[in-house]
Amino acid sequence: MSERVVAVVVTYERLELLRDSLAAVTGQTRRPDAVVVVDNASGDGTAEAVAAEHPEVELVRLSRNTGGAGGFTVGLERALALGADVVWLMDDDTVPSPAALEALLATRSAGPAQPALVASRVVWEDGRDHPMNTPRPYPLTGLAQRRAAAAAGCVPVRSASFVSVLVDAAAVRAVGLPLADYFLWNDDFEFTTRLLRGRRGLWCPASVVVHRTKKFGSTDADPGPRFYFEVRNKVWLFTRSSGLNPLERLLYLLSTLLRWGRTVRGSSDRLQLVRAAVRGGRDALRAGPRPNDVVLAGALAEERAS
Repeated sequence: MSERVVAVVVTYERLELLRDSLAAVTGQTRRPDAVVVVDNASGDGTAEAVAAEHPEVELVRLSRNTGGAGGFTVGLERALALGADVVWLMDDDTVPSPAALEALLATRSAGPAQPALVASRVVWEDGRDHPMNTPRPYPLTGLAQRRAAAAAGCVPVRSASFVSVLVDAAAVRAVGLPLADYFLWNDDFEFTTRLLRGRRGLWCPASVVVHRTKKFGSTDADPGPRFYFEVRNKVWLFTRSSGLNPLERLLYLLSTLLRWGRTVRGSSDRLQLVRAAVRGGRDALRAGPRPNDVVLAGALAEERAS
C-alpha cells in the first residue's frame, strides 16, 4: 500500500515563483495525495490566485508574516492533521523536476529500514549544485551505514534544508514541530538535526529541484542586518536544542565560528554585522524561543479545505 504524501509549500509575496512551484508539484510523475500552501500574509494577491488557479490545493492563510519557520510549523501541523505518512516540504522558489518526488519515495523504500528524512539534490537555474542547499556528508556515520546509503545511490546526512525534503510523519510526531520563533534561518537546521538524532537521513541525488534564488551563493554571503537571526538562532540551537550531541555541538560550533569570520571579513559593512551579531547573541542568551502556540497566537486567519 502506497504512503500518503502531503506536500507543503510556504510562500510570501512571490506569486510568480509560487505559480511555477505549484505547477511542478502538481505535475509530478507521482503526484502528492494532498498539497498545502501556507501564505504568510502576502499582499500581492497570492491567496486569491491560489484559490482561483488551484482549487484542489488546501490554502492556509496567515494574518501576519510568521517567517519561514512559522510557515513550516503551520504547514507541517496541517499535513499531520490530513493523515500524512510523509510530508514533502519546500519554499515557493523551489521547482521540482517531474520525477523528484518519485525518486524520494523510491529511496525511502529501498532499504530494510526507512529513513526519517530524504533530501533532494538542489541546483541553481543554470544546473550547478546550489552551495546554499548542498548537505555535507555526515563524517561520524559508520561504514555499514555509508555502504547501505551508497547502495541506494545516496549519501548519509545529519541535517537538510527546507528546499525539497521528505520527512517521516511518525518521526515528526515523536520529536515535535519546527520552532516558529526562529522566524528565518536555522529553523530547518534545528528541526532536521532534532529529527535525525538517532535516525537515518539520506541525500538523494536522483531527486533534483531548482532553487530559484536571486543570486548563486553560499551561506557565508553577506546577509546585512539579517545576520541578527543567524546569530540568535545558532546560539539558541547550540544552547537550547536537543538536536546535537556534545561532540556534534562542538564540531558545528567551530564550523559556525569559522563561517561567521568569513562572512564578516567579506562584508562591505562589517560594523553592521558586528552590531547585528551582538544583538542576536544578547537576545538569545536572555531568553530561549517561545512556545509555538504563543508565537502563532492569532496568526491563523483562514483555511480553505480542498
